[in-house]
Amino acid sequence: MNILKQLVPTKHRFSGLTKHCRALRSSYLHSSTDASVEVYSPEQEVVIALGSNVGDRLDNFNNALELMNKLGINITRHACLYETAPAYVTDQPNFLNSAVRAVTKLGPYELLGVLKQIEKDMGRSSGIRYGPRPIDLDILFYGKFKVHSDILTIPHERIWERPFVMAPLMDLLGSSADCDTVTCWHSFSLLSGGLLEFWEKMGGESLVGKEGMKRVLPIKSGLWDWSQRTSVMGILNVTPDSFSDGGKFVSVEAAVTQARLMISEGADMIDIGAQSTRPMASRISAEEELDRLMPVLEAVAGMPEAEGKLISVDTFYSEVASEAVSKGAHLVNDVSAGQLDSNMLRVVAGLRVPYIAMHMRGEPHTMQNSENLQYDDVCKQIASEIYSRVKDAELSGIPAWRVIIDPGIGFSKKTEHNLDILVGLPNIRAEIARKSFGVSHAPMLIGPSRKKFLGQICSRIAADERDPATIACVTAGVLGGANIVRVHNVRDNADSVKVCDAMLKQRSTKNLS
Repeated sequence: MNILKQLVPTKHRFSGLTKHCRALRSSYLHSSTDASVEVYSPEQEVVIALGSNVGDRLDNFNNALELMNKLGINITRHACLYETAPAYVTDQPNFLNSAVRAVTKLGPYELLGVLKQIEKDMGRSSGIRYGPRPIDLDILFYGKFKVHSDILTIPHERIWERPFVMAPLMDLLGSSADCDTVTCWHSFSLLSGGLLEFWEKMGGESLVGKEGMKRVLPIKSGLWDWSQRTSVMGILNVTPDSFSDGGKFVSVEAAVTQARLMISEGADMIDIGAQSTRPMASRISAEEELDRLMPVLEAVAGMPEAEGKLISVDTFYSEVASEAVSKGAHLVNDVSAGQLDSNMLRVVAGLRVPYIAMHMRGEPHTMQNSENLQYDDVCKQIASEIYSRVKDAELSGIPAWRVIIDPGIGFSKKTEHNLDILVGLPNIRAEIARKSFGVSHAPMLIGPSRKKFLGQICSRIAADERDPATIACVTAGVLGGANIVRVHNVRDNADSVKVCDAMLKQRSTKNLS
């Protein structure tokens, strides 16, 4: 027998949420022995879990998402990416797990059929239950409905016992429920605090980072667990007009020497930029940027010392991003988060590389005008605007698991705004979490190095005299939750980062005991 119910919330008041239902009324829409019964309705919002542990796991995810979008499952939000130990059948490789929110006009059984066909087309066979598989696609939620039949149960019956399902499911939500459908999903937990309370009772964030489950970002040919230590990104400007080192590294030889020095001093990443984004900088064409960038990029990528290091390209042009990735760049660092080139998000989605989305209003030539410097609550507004940019990126096909966020210190900010950011990084994450836990968990980059506000505070006119002030910013940022620091002086800032990481590890050890 097939039973399908629609659950309708009667009162909205979750503890810790803006919407919550304390009681539910159930209305039978269909009840039939015909297992093909469907819900004929407008688009429904759904949650689908993904898992893979056979072959190229990440490529399996990418292919599955592409097929889902083609077959009437329009993905709107992505969870983080998790590498997890196998459950039930433990003698098999580790899994990648994630989940997506999507909208579809497919009925629940039609949706099930499409997902099973994708699994089959990607090589999944019946095999051992809970055994190895190239792709596993499960419907966790379908609109406000409950479904129970011999072939389909919604909500998925094993959500409540699987941290590797609950973690990505939570990423798709925010601390405030964004619609009545999400309110109903919370009600399925049967707890007054909804899924948030259930996740906390299961162990919550304390489960992430342990041996059995870690949050990762795919980069280069591997998976990066950015929680282990803070990464140092060395700045390599191949421009004649950058505020700190313009003209110093325009030749290939000088640039390679500087990259080699930064790597020897502890840089994990080299960020190569061929266009100045200092305040009032004039924009050059993509062609001119490529002429400056490519000889240096190819030379740095070919250095023996660059083996195992990451190369980032600092650009807001999609054409430059595409060419740079084809020649060895591993990340795209876009100060405009897709605002200055309408093709950027689509191109980066196709490149399948991590994307650093930075907060800026306007463009370098206009970012410091009076209109762009107006904030009521700078951390709250940065969080809202970054989230909006990341949402655009997701809708363009860049999964949240590939996104790195940057609050944009010095870009459309006054001195007091920059200070608010440095002491308010946890507030930025918390504000983003109101809309998306997944985006709030993204790696965060900060770039205060040698910026003008430090000169104003410390009365240092020359940019290269601001390194001690930069170290103070880096220290505050890392202790506040930054995962990557972008700096000119790698040696001294790398030492600061090491001390901060040791302090954080010590604090974590104390908290566990």
